[in-house]
Amino acid sequence: MSKASDTRAKIIQQAAGLFNQQGYAGSSMSDIMRVTGLQKGGIYNHFNSKEELALEAFDFAVQLSSKKFLQAVRGKQTAVEKLQAILWVYQQFIDDPPVPGGCPLLNTAVESDDAYPVLRDRAQQAMTSWRNLIIRLINKGIVKGEIRVDVETDTVATILIATLEGSVMMSKLYGDAVYMERAIAHLNHYIISELTGSKG
Repeated sequence: MSKASDTRAKIIQQAAGLFNQQGYAGSSMSDIMRVTGLQKGGIYNHFNSKEELALEAFDFAVQLSSKKFLQAVRGKQTAVEKLQAILWVYQQFIDDPPVPGGCPLLNTAVESDDAYPVLRDRAQQAMTSWRNLIIRLINKGIVKGEIRVDVETDTVATILIATLEGSVMMSKLYGDAVYMERAIAHLNHYIISELTGSKG
């Protein structure tokens, strides 16, 4: 990696934590200069605007999260085991988030709702990819006979994501992992009982 590309990668990494903790609107150019140790000109040598940096920082943060999920799922055999691995990763995120400040997708989706349409579109793309991953896992489980054929995959993806992201928000707000623990206990039961039809 060249020095220029190395510097660019470091700016993205450091800005990702800043934006995820303070938000796009709450992060000034002075804040970006502080965390990167660069002057404004040094930053603008690599990015045309704060918005361009924010988009790249968001992509970086989402990629870190996605890598954790893919690593956790890779070693599992059944669809149920893979879905439970996703729950386990979320539990780790409470104490060890992929970037400082919690879930980048949740934070960006909330902040960018109306004020920043470009960031909102990027967050929506990331959420669609996330939903599609869960839907693919469930569909493969249906084909293999591991999951009931009458399961509505998009409904399950909605329930899993909304419950997990909501519990991330509550655990962060109260500084207490019990909200995530309760959500995961409920979702584990939901996956077993509703998706497979097992009462065990």
